[in-house]
Amino acid sequence: MVVRSPRESLAVPPAIQRRLEAAGLRRTLATRAVLGLFLAHPDGTLSHAQALASLTARGLDINRVTLYRLLERLAACGVLRRHTDGQARTWRFGLAALETEAAGPRFECDACHRQFRLPQAGASTQAVADGLIRTLEGQGHRGLRLDLAIRGTCADCVGAGDSTGATGNT
Repeated sequence: MVVRSPRESLAVPPAIQRRLEAAGLRRTLATRAVLGLFLAHPDGTLSHAQALASLTARGLDINRVTLYRLLERLAACGVLRRHTDGQARTWRFGLAALETEAAGPRFECDACHRQFRLPQAGASTQAVADGLIRTLEGQGHRGLRLDLAIRGTCADCVGAGDSTGATGNT
């Protein structure tokens, strides 16, 4: 990894720092730069290629395999969440819910890939999630979390005339 001077420094929030420490991840320049991408737009998601292009534009030259491994490690320790973009069939990464937020359901726009948390649905959804996890436990499995996402087109994209959600990137 060749480093050019990054344009901004990043303070890592304590909840994220605890997750990094628990997973044994160091707060390297690359880690801070990647976190900066997601902290700057907490409701957005990025593909590996978009993250690489953004980091390069910010002055950080990082190997694409190193970036992929870092994104995977950040997802494994709960800092990022990873999901498949149904349109392009690529992995997309977004900032995971922090301890101060409910990890309840979210809505993702297929057009712009912004994420909207749905906290008002949290209690009833949590009851359903608990029931599903108990069902799994009854079968001998151990469910750790349930990731509920509703996909469609957000009000901004519908208003812009894209009701199909078939195009657009963040």
